[in-house]
Amino acid sequence: MKIDEIIGFLDADCLTEKVDKDYNYAFASDLMSDVLALASEATILVTGLNNPQIVRTAEMLDMSLIILVRGKKPSEETLAIAKQTNITILTTDMTMYETCGKLYKAGILALEI
Repeated sequence: MKIDEIIGFLDADCLTEKVDKDYNYAFASDLMSDVLALASEATILVTGLNNPQIVRTAEMLDMSLIILVRGKKPSEETLAIAKQTNITILTTDMTMYETCGKLYKAGILALEI
């Protein structure tokens, strides 16, 4: 699934450049240690955590899309790091539960653990 489709059904705002990539999986967590242990490339990171570590974690795993839930707006530092590392950040007013449900309904799969 492409970013523009995801933006549409999540009614999300894109805060950085869009990385043109297909996404098949999503992983939702506020614990970056869980993300590091379980996530992988071509996975969307859904989180309520709002600090530069989300981008650093995504960068380490070659993840290129982060969705911030509950209307969170990242700091300028976080946005700058995302731009430098070519990671797209979206924000939606939906809760993490709603966001994951909509992603799943649209065909995005959970990671097999």
